[in-house]
Amino acid sequence: MKRQLVASVFVALLGWTPTQAAEAPVKIGLLEDMSGIFADISGKGSAQAARMAIEDFGGTVLGRPIELLVADHQNKPDIASATAAEWIKDKRIDMITGVAHSAASLAVRELTRGAGVVDIMSSGGSTDLTNKACSPTGFHWSWDSYMLVKSTGEAVVKDGGKSWFFLSTDSAFGVASQREATAVIDQNGGTVKGSVKVRHGLPDMTSFLLQAQNSGSQVVGLAIAGSDFINSVRQASEFGITASGQSLAALVAFITDVHSIGLQNAQGMYISEPFYWDLTDETRAFSERFSKAVGAMPTTIQAGIYSAVFHYLKSVKAAGSTEAKAVAAKIRELPVNDFWTVDARVREDGRVLRPVHLFRVKTPAESKRPWDYYRLVSTLDGAAAARPLADSTCGFIKQD
Repeated sequence: MKRQLVASVFVALLGWTPTQAAEAPVKIGLLEDMSGIFADISGKGSAQAARMAIEDFGGTVLGRPIELLVADHQNKPDIASATAAEWIKDKRIDMITGVAHSAASLAVRELTRGAGVVDIMSSGGSTDLTNKACSPTGFHWSWDSYMLVKSTGEAVVKDGGKSWFFLSTDSAFGVASQREATAVIDQNGGTVKGSVKVRHGLPDMTSFLLQAQNSGSQVVGLAIAGSDFINSVRQASEFGITASGQSLAALVAFITDVHSIGLQNAQGMYISEPFYWDLTDETRAFSERFSKAVGAMPTTIQAGIYSAVFHYLKSVKAAGSTEAKAVAAKIRELPVNDFWTVDARVREDGRVLRPVHLFRVKTPAESKRPWDYYRLVSTLDGAAAARPLADSTCGFIKQD
């Protein structure tokens, strides 16, 4: 009787009865940049991808409706964490996904780890998510900066781009990306001739690009993002840098960036991405559906949101529960299979081992239709693309 009384009080405090709990929706929260610099690569497209995954799954799981909550974190970690805290406390959220902007994703991870809530980070690229900020109920789904840097550095050197000069954002991202790319270039027999730090938000990149041009390097590595990246590529084309024989290599870029820049300016540039809409019949079919709703082809991030939501729902069904630890175990146990991914493994630290592809941007003459932007150069398999587990600083995994 005492146990029953305690259970009854607990249920009363929650305001739920067991029957109501069984009928309550399974709630998925999508936190993205809906209006800022990452809106094109995530934003409303991510929300559409999540809705498509829920629809394709059938709209229910375990006999319960699936509810999608969407919020704009405005690229501010405090807003991201405040929204996540409200969802966890007041909305009884079951899973949080998305979170473009690495600082925001790390802020949300701190909350979900403490509350024991599943999160599947598909949009932010920080490798900390599977290292010092790892979580037993947290996952890193689509891409991280290490895989893109390794793919670009290794494959470009093998493709003949032996000597490099870097333009790097004067930030933690720029420093880390250049450092990791330099290590990969050195390991594969290339050299770095120099670098220059670029302050965020400068409209005129002339002095930096001239330094790169005068370096005599074969490749100009761009460890910059957003509007700085777009300005750099456009101005490099205007100055004739690529026409003179130097190649541009983006360390982090997405197909929407190429769309904004235009093929005339971006042609010949190296870009690494795990996803491209025109890779297979399955990616093309999904992307055509997506494009009809959004008006653009999906980015890696948006494709990853679909994959994350769909795999989460499969794992809930397999676990027979929304209890976070049970679902997290199934997320790791089940291979990831969807329109994009075939039998990908979810590693102990939460990292999905998926291949990454090196592309070169087509010339305007090579492009045969809208969004026909990439030519495949090479592919790095999932295990090789991820930072080795032996190098992980994740605290809860077992090291051999």
